[in-house]
Amino acid sequence: MDITETVTGVEEIFQGKVLHVQVKSIRLADGTESKREVVNHPGAVCIVPVLEGSVLLVRQYRLPADGPLLEAPAGTREPGEAPEVCAARELREETGYRAGKLHPLGSFFVAPGYSTERIYAYLATELIPDALQMDADERLLLEALPIETLTQMIYRGEIIDAKTIASVLMALPLL
Repeated sequence: MDITETVTGVEEIFQGKVLHVQVKSIRLADGTESKREVVNHPGAVCIVPVLEGSVLLVRQYRLPADGPLLEAPAGTREPGEAPEVCAARELREETGYRAGKLHPLGSFFVAPGYSTERIYAYLATELIPDALQMDADERLLLEALPIETLTQMIYRGEIIDAKTIASVLMALPLL
């Protein structure tokens, strides 16, 4: 069975600082027509920074979650920015450390049913203090958790941020 979808039209809905929303008209291989709502996103990175046997995490308030979440450092890519460059920058901004080694873990789509956002995950080791200025609208609390504690929190459902869960589990074979 052919599962191809062909875009036949695009309606622009919203263009924001980070998100671009469109409704795309599509035709399925059998001729059926439908629409897909698509949130275009430039992509992001998520970093699992390890310092002395612990993973550095950030706690920040997330308005859509209606409260603070404990997350791996992460951030949105700038236009044309390579994922590894973004990861190095975000690590310094959010933790105050630079990675001596930045190991790519892979990538994943956040919600491919409606979003183009792809996150590139990295393991950061051999950390060296080297802070960059945090974004003006960010308020983060840095926390260090032993790897065992962090994985147990994931399995108990205490860490509920998908990018953190995926990135930590991708990093486990290397830790």
